[in-house]
Amino acid sequence: MKAEHEFFAVDGLPWQVDATAPTVLERVLSRGDDERTLTRVARWEPGTDTSAAGVIRHAYFEEVYILDGELLDLTLGTTFTSGHYASRPPGMPHGPYRTDTGATMLEIRWRTP
Repeated sequence: MKAEHEFFAVDGLPWQVDATAPTVLERVLSRGDDERTLTRVARWEPGTDTSAAGVIRHAYFEEVYILDGELLDLTLGTTFTSGHYASRPPGMPHGPYRTDTGATMLEIRWRTP
């Protein structure tokens, strides 16, 4: 479960370094009682490259909406830009990614029952 929040100014939240990727900053909007349940705004700094981690898979549902910037999917050879959306069930392979310009995304994760 996530905590209850009424509207609040997201700009008032500090940008924090993502524990798994030092070139990704995040503003956590809400968090559950585990790391798999959260809503955040993630900002990938220009030059972020996840190719060393390989193809990504995780044990939670994930939705991502790109607000600005662009991501190059290195497996698909496709660049995704603002307005692109992804919905990924647990275990779905995706990435790795690179961004030369940076990207800001809304990301929603939730655990499986």
